[in-house]
Amino acid sequence: MQTERTRKLPISVAMIACNEARNLPRSLGSVAGWVEEIIVVVNDCTDRTPQIAREFGARVEERAWTCRRDQKNVALGLAIQPWVLGLDADEEVSLEMRKAVEEFFSGAERKFDGASFRRKTWFLNRWITHGDWYPDYNLRLFRRERGRWGGNREHDKLILDGRVKRIRAELLHYSFPTVEDNVRKIPAFAAAFAEERQSKGLGFQWRDLLLRPLWRFLRGYVFRLGFLDGFPGLYIATVTALATFVRYAKLYEREFGKQPPLGTEASPTSLARG
Repeated sequence: MQTERTRKLPISVAMIACNEARNLPRSLGSVAGWVEEIIVVVNDCTDRTPQIAREFGARVEERAWTCRRDQKNVALGLAIQPWVLGLDADEEVSLEMRKAVEEFFSGAERKFDGASFRRKTWFLNRWITHGDWYPDYNLRLFRRERGRWGGNREHDKLILDGRVKRIRAELLHYSFPTVEDNVRKIPAFAAAFAEERQSKGLGFQWRDLLLRPLWRFLRGYVFRLGFLDGFPGLYIATVTALATFVRYAKLYEREFGKQPPLGTEASPTSLARG
C-alpha cells in the first residue's frame, strides 16, 4: 500500500481508456492521492471503466474515438496543471518511480522540461528485462505547454520542446495478457507504418524487407541479450522480426498491390451450351 502524503504535486495525469475495468484500479491506484488532477477520456465503454475512474477521483470525459494519438491529445488539452504525466491504463507507477518523481520536483523541474523512465513489461508470466523491450525509456512526465502527442495513428510518441532528464526508475507495464493480444496488433501497426512511410515519400525497398527483420531478431535476441529472458525472449525477438516483415510487406501492397480483375458472369444459356 502506498502511504498518503499531504503534499500533492502539480501534475495532471492524462489517460485514455475503453473497457479497462480490470486494469484501472492498479493504474489509478498508483497515482491517486499524490497528484493534483486525474483526467480519463473514455469512449464506447461497456464495462465499469467510467465509474471506477470516478471512484479514484478522476475527471471523466466521453469523446468519440479517433485514434490513440489524437485521443491522447484530447486528454492533454483538458489538463490544467503545469505538468502532465501521460499514463496508459495498463501501466502502473512503481513506488520507485513515485519517489523519483517527488525528487524531481525538489529542484530538477526548474532545469528540465520533461523526464523519461524505464518501462518494464510483464509478459508470459515474467518481467522482461532484456532485448528490445527493456530498458524501454518512455518520455511521460512533461511541461504541459511544451509537449504534444505525435507519431502515427497507432503508435503515438510524445514530442517535447525542451530538455529531458532520463531517470532509471521503472514504469510497470502489464500489456499483452496473451500471445493472441500481442499478435493481433501487428496488422494495424503495419498499416499505420506503411501509411506514414508513404506520406514521407519513403517507398518500398527489397533490402528493407529482407534485411530489417533479420537485424531486428539479431539485435533483440543476441546483441541485447534477449535470450536471457528464456522462451519469452525468443518469442519477442521472433514476433518483432515478423512484425517488421509484415510492415514492409504492407508497404509493398500499398504501392504495387491491385485488386483481382472482375470475373465475367456466366449466363444460364451459356452454361447450358457448355
